[in-house]
Amino acid sequence: MGSGGSAGLAVAEGPEGTEQRLEVRGGRIPPALWAQRGLRKLYLSGAGLRELPAELGALRHLRTLALDGNELLEVPEAVCCLPRLAHLYLGRNGLQGLPPAFARLQSLRCLWLEGNFLACFPRALLGLPELRSLQLGDNRLAHLPATLPRMAGLRGLWLYGNRFEEFPPALLRMGHLRVLDLDRNRIARFPDLSGLTALRLLSYDHNPARQPPCVGDAVRLVGDGAQEFMEARQERLQSLQHQEEEEEEGTEALPVAPGDSSPLLENGDSSFVALPGSPEET
Repeated sequence: MGSGGSAGLAVAEGPEGTEQRLEVRGGRIPPALWAQRGLRKLYLSGAGLRELPAELGALRHLRTLALDGNELLEVPEAVCCLPRLAHLYLGRNGLQGLPPAFARLQSLRCLWLEGNFLACFPRALLGLPELRSLQLGDNRLAHLPATLPRMAGLRGLWLYGNRFEEFPPALLRMGHLRVLDLDRNRIARFPDLSGLTALRLLSYDHNPARQPPCVGDAVRLVGDGAQEFMEARQERLQSLQHQEEEEEEGTEALPVAPGDSSPLLENGDSSFVALPGSPEET
């Protein structure tokens, strides 16, 4: 079950915020931990774990679970039995996929899966309506499913260090995304992304693309040529703002008839009418 004599540390936090630390030796978690059914957070990072006991599924109040940096080759079944789980760290293991039962985690909001061996986008994720942040960096993904826009709650998507050779078309319909990271892929050309109106940060660095992507004016870019692009954009926006201010000042200087302090406009038959809101001529 374990990995030799390696030792790690289990950090658990209860409902009152009290924290306790237990030694994990040889990948074996002290049985006393599972008796604490009220735990809210459990950190088992880098503990040399290859599997987890079914008792984990009894921690029904658990909201944060960190299993990153272990030796898991598949997601333990007990993890899929945690109804209140909101934050799950599974990065830097040996995962090649997620089980269908993963879709039971309907409260999940943030999921870290970076540094695994995922070659296909896990279909179980498409049924998680509360998921807001999805970290899939440093995997083996080359495509995204056309049904990805079903994840309407997603706000941040990290896809750096994968194997995309083209910009995934499904992302063009993810109008709710605010953060998109495609750093360290093989994308030579980006489409017009100005339609992603919610986007605020786009990282495209270390791709063979020769120029920055076309994005909305509110988007911060990270990548080759991004600084120059944003500086030119800022100058353009400032110039437009200055032009608008000058036009507004011009519209305020309305013509005044000689000898009359009331603002007048000339109508089509060369007579004058008072502007709305000014006293009528009698």
